[in-house]
Amino acid sequence: MNDIAARFDAVDARITSWMARHGLPLLRISLGIVFLWFGALKFFPGLSPASDLAARTIETLTFGVVPAKVSVPLLAGWESLIGLGLLFGVFMRVTLLLLAVQMAGTLTPLFLFPGEVFTRIPYAPTLEGQYIIKNAVLISAAIVLGATVRGGGLVPEKRSDPARPPTSAA
Repeated sequence: MNDIAARFDAVDARITSWMARHGLPLLRISLGIVFLWFGALKFFPGLSPASDLAARTIETLTFGVVPAKVSVPLLAGWESLIGLGLLFGVFMRVTLLLLAVQMAGTLTPLFLFPGEVFTRIPYAPTLEGQYIIKNAVLISAAIVLGATVRGGGLVPEKRSDPARPPTSAA
């Protein structure tokens, strides 16, 4: 039985080590693909299901100064730029700042247009509401990436540093 446990532990250690080595680049690239894809769709009228809501949100936030014909291409470029920065891993601080500002904007329809993003406020989101709420995952991913811009990284083993509080894998 100890032999099986030792083999399992060795395989688990190799898998964990692989995840620690490749997890951050994969997270950065996948997040980049999402932003580039969603941004590129907004360059083509009718392809992005979020364009109309995004345009109305920007128009409301700018008190009508930025109309839809300007805001959608601007947002498309903004998101595409974020995507490219993430894909190529360049200008990460600026890229993540642009992402943070964009994400703040994407959350505002929850407050500006609750009747459109919920069928029952606040617990039954429409498809548009679900589209917005899933951004919590994108925000969390950006926070993880942001923690690495000064050289931080993932380690596959627990540290025995008593100065660091224990962390939970849950």
